[in-house]
Parts: sequence; C-alpha cells; structure tokens
Amino acid sequence: MDLIDARGLALALRELLEDAHQTVNEAKETPELVARVTGHLGCELKNIINVVASFPAWEHVNLQRGVDAYLEAQSPGAQWFGIAGHGREHEDIVNMLAGAARGWERYEPGAVDYATAAIGPDETTEVVSLGLSLARSPDGAPVVIGLRASQAHGDPGCQIVVLAGDRSIATRTRDEIERRMRKHDIYRGQILSFAWSEHRGNELVTFLPRPDVRADQVILPDGLLTTVERHIVGIGERAVRLRELGQHLKRGLLLHGPPGTGKTHTVRYLMGRMRDCTVIVMTGSAIRYVTQAAGLARRLQPAILILEDVDLVARDRSYTDDGNPLLFALLDAMDGVGADADVTFVLTTNRADVLERALADRPGRVDLAVRIPKPDAAGRAALLRLYARDMRLEADLEPIVARTEGATASFFKELLRRAVLTALRDAEPIGSAPGGGTGPITAITEDHLGRALDEMLDEREALTRALLGSGEQVHETDEADLDLAPSPAAVTDRAYPTTGGIGFGRP
Repeated sequence: MDLIDARGLALALRELLEDAHQTVNEAKETPELVARVTGHLGCELKNIINVVASFPAWEHVNLQRGVDAYLEAQSPGAQWFGIAGHGREHEDIVNMLAGAARGWERYEPGAVDYATAAIGPDETTEVVSLGLSLARSPDGAPVVIGLRASQAHGDPGCQIVVLAGDRSIATRTRDEIERRMRKHDIYRGQILSFAWSEHRGNELVTFLPRPDVRADQVILPDGLLTTVERHIVGIGERAVRLRELGQHLKRGLLLHGPPGTGKTHTVRYLMGRMRDCTVIVMTGSAIRYVTQAAGLARRLQPAILILEDVDLVARDRSYTDDGNPLLFALLDAMDGVGADADVTFVLTTNRADVLERALADRPGRVDLAVRIPKPDAAGRAALLRLYARDMRLEADLEPIVARTEGATASFFKELLRRAVLTALRDAEPIGSAPGGGTGPITAITEDHLGRALDEMLDEREALTRALLGSGEQVHETDEADLDLAPSPAAVTDRAYPTTGGIGFGRP
C-alpha cells in the first residue's frame, strides 16, 4: 500500500470514529451537572463565558461575605450545590463541566465543600471552598456563581467564577460582588498581624485582641503622651475638616529610646484608644509583607500600620554594600500611601541613630519623633505602684527607687513579680507543697521588695538585669575569643536589647 492509500485510510477511519462519537453523544442524555448549568443559562456549554477573579487565600472570608451579600440582594432564594467526582481538586470549574459533557470524567452535582476561616481572635465561620449557585445578574439575567479555594499543588488563593451567556453580564456580576466584598470587609476595624498567631491563624493575616490599656497605665514624662495623642488621635478626629482645608492626613510617628522604656506599651495604648481604626502590627520577619500591609491599610482606612523594631530592617543603607531590599520596600510602602489617606505609620526602634536618613528625616514619612527615656525617680515609683496591680504596697518606696536608677519598666515588672513570689513563699506553711498557701496575699511589704531586689542585683543576675533594661552594659569576654566583630550598630551601645514582640518583655 502506497503513502497516498494509507493517508486516505487514516482519514476514513478518523471520520468513522467521529461519526460514532457524535452518534453516541446524541443518543445519551446530557450529564446532570452540565444540564443544570446550561439549563439555567439558556445556552450551550461551548457558548458560556467564564469570568474569573483571583484573590489571596486570606481574602477568602471577604469573598464569601461579598457573595453572600450579593445573593441576598439579587437572588435571595439561590442555593449552593457542589461537584462530586474524582480529581476535582485538580480541575477548574469550567474544565470539570467540559469533562463531564464529553464523558471523560464522571462529574455530577454533589455536596458543597466548606472550609473554616477566622473572622476574629476567637471566632470562625465556614466558607465555600468548592460550590456553585444559580443566580441572577444585577439586571436580572441568569448567571452561575462559583467559589473555590486553591487547587491542589497550585498557588494558595481563592477564586470567584461567574458563568454567563454574555461577557458584560458576567463582568457586571463580578464587579458588584467585589463592591459588596469591600463594603463588608471583615478586617475593617480589627487588629491584624501579618504572621501566624494562636488567635485563629490564617496563613498570613491573623486577628489579635484589642488591648485595653488606660492612660494612667502609661508611665511617661509629663506631657509626652499628650503630644503623641495630639498628633495621632487629634488628626484622626478632625480628618473631615482637614481634608476640606486641603491638609494631608497621612502621618508618621517614630518612638525611640532604650529597650524596655515603654515604646510598645505606648503603642498598645494607641491601639486601644483608637477603637474605630484598623490596626496592622508587623514585627520581625513579617515586615517583608509591608507592601501588602500598606495596601490593606489604605483600603481599610482609618488605619494604623505599626512596625516594631524597625531598625532591624531600616538600618542606614551605608551599613551594607548592596543596600537593604526590605528598607526599599518599606520606603516605597510609606510613599505609596496617598497623603490624603487617613493612615498612620507608627515605628518603634531602640537605635534611632542607625536609621536610614531617608526614613527618619524626609518629610511625609516621619513627621514626629518622640524619645521615650528611662523613667526618672517619680516614674520609677509610679511603675512600682502600677505593677503592684490590686495588691497594696506597704513599703517605703524611696529606698527601692534610689537603688534602681537607670532601670526600665521591664525591670520593675519583673521585680514586682518576684516580690509577689517571695510573699507567696512566706505565706506557705512549713512542709506544705508549693502553692498551698494559707490564703490570698493582699499586700507587698518593704521586706518582700528588698529581698526580690537583692536577688536581681546579685552579680549572677547581671545578664538578666541587662535584658530587663537595668541600665547596665554587659560585655562578654568570650566575644573576643570567638573573633566576633561587633557590627557598626553595636559599637555605640552594647546593652542587650529586649525581645521586640508586642506584649513580651514590655510593660
């Protein structure tokens, strides 16, 4: 058989197979999944328009709220149904419809797949991770709305899928869902962190409880807290009038000073004070998400974006040969938020002297820098009374204050805890198990405080005192033996810093 005959035979066989396939398809019924979609839309599967919008995984709960609000307004009787069949975790919704129509896969209507998403520090809700709903467009045309979480082995995220017989109909439906999604944004007015936390972790954005810190619990020099409030809270309270008068709302606050002096505690007070604001807290490695956080703050304004220990990423670029990518991201994020946005950047640092000048000095980035010093004698006495909490201090505080010059709030917090432990041990009967005291301790005496302070001032506690901000500088002799050259930042200040996380090692 020559080449021409072989080619003719192949073409005839292909035509025979196509005719057979068409005959079989015409003889069988349309799969139920396909029939449900095409019957609602009133058009064949091949003519259905597919419009998709993708979002980060942490937006899934907002997408669900947007769809729920849309269905309630446009299709109050709409019900969700799922897709059953092997391999659905790997396929797009349209591919599953096409596979079912051609008989390649057995996809059919099934139960809806749900996932759990956080909506607060201690609250969750269910979101559709794979499901369809027969609905109507804003102008009443039939549409099918689909929701799905990320597919297996794909990028983490979520999608809204709108199927319609016309692209404009699908687009208008998608746009209206997104509008309602932003209107019902679950993150608005919350305290958020770009990191995992025990408070309902959500991969990237997590919820934190709003602190409850009163002004009388913030021990600062006279007038300092008033200055901070006037700059941050005062501008927010007059945002409408300032906009009308052509004044910018974006502001930057830099809190700097030695470790443990109360910078984070002051920030926590602002977080509780501005209850109508969305607050985004970033510390440590989470600062790499500063671009996303700035965009979220702009969207959810009025908002506060807090960057703790910013010197860790915003060190003057002259300290490195190639600059600092995180620094550039931070500067771009601060510049990218429009001047008319009601967004506050609050930065804390123990080392203001090594901050990049473009960050610290340029107007529009930081417009108020406040140094929080170590407490004076009056401040130290106030801290002792503050950390005594509900217990009475039956002691002359003057000797304690005199012996703790240069100590910070963190030091006094630990001192009071040790004094309470001392009181508890004294109250326990001889031979009793620890914790089996005779009753509640209601007062801390001068003896309790003195013994606890003696313990903390012992030579063996030198590193502990440095970590708690006692004002001492600790030099490890082993550093020279290990040939560890100090960084330029370490040359001028060798006191050990405290941990930078919110609520850890701070008042």
